[in-house]
Amino acid sequence: MNESQLHFFVVLGSLTVAVGVFVALFFVKAPYGRHLRPGWGPLIPNLFGWVIMETPAALVFLVCFAVGTAPKNLPILLFFGLWELHYVHRAFIYPLTIRDGHKKMPVVVMLMGFGFNLGNAYANGRYLFSLSDGYPQDWLHDPRFIAGMILFLAGFIVNLWADLTLRGLRNPGETCYRIPYGGLFRWVSCPNYLGEIVEWSGWALATWSLLGLAFSVWTFANLAPRARSHHAWYHANFAEYPDERKALIPWIW
Repeated sequence: MNESQLHFFVVLGSLTVAVGVFVALFFVKAPYGRHLRPGWGPLIPNLFGWVIMETPAALVFLVCFAVGTAPKNLPILLFFGLWELHYVHRAFIYPLTIRDGHKKMPVVVMLMGFGFNLGNAYANGRYLFSLSDGYPQDWLHDPRFIAGMILFLAGFIVNLWADLTLRGLRNPGETCYRIPYGGLFRWVSCPNYLGEIVEWSGWALATWSLLGLAFSVWTFANLAPRARSHHAWYHANFAEYPDERKALIPWIW
């Protein structure tokens, strides 16, 4: 079995596991953020947890790009740039914007995120920069690439805007939660998660790869149940929470 065949079976296995994770997360809330609770082992400060958890995605992808054998033309450079745009922000900028420096996450959550990001970055990077043999220059004009790029950038902007809006609800050091308003918060409780799902769906379309599809499915499987949990938490903790809001998808769910 060569590496390309191995990648194919790994992706199929990954998609199967993603379905199981999606179902499980409707019954077991991931224990970090507002859902943090005892019983999940030792804790680590949020800032360090996020940096350790997300850094492999940026660094491993960079190594795959550096040693990759595919021609480093504009499509490949754009894929590299967009991935790093997301993960450099997530690993090295977002953690510094967390208002409550006293919050923590379980080490086990950090390790699971670390492991996923390590494998996901290697799988996507290895495929894009070596196993795929690259993308032709005229891929830039393909409707899949154009639509995927638009979705990716739109999702990134929505995700960034929502995170900044949530940050603005607190003063430095505050631990309380407040109801967010404005923009997409008018229609959904978690536009940050919606943005990230749109972002990686765009990635799957632009790269037109099975690995990109697997990543987008994993993103939905992880974030959709969490959005539902957030939505229920808001309703349980704020009697005045807007009834017209949905959890994740405007007017639908």
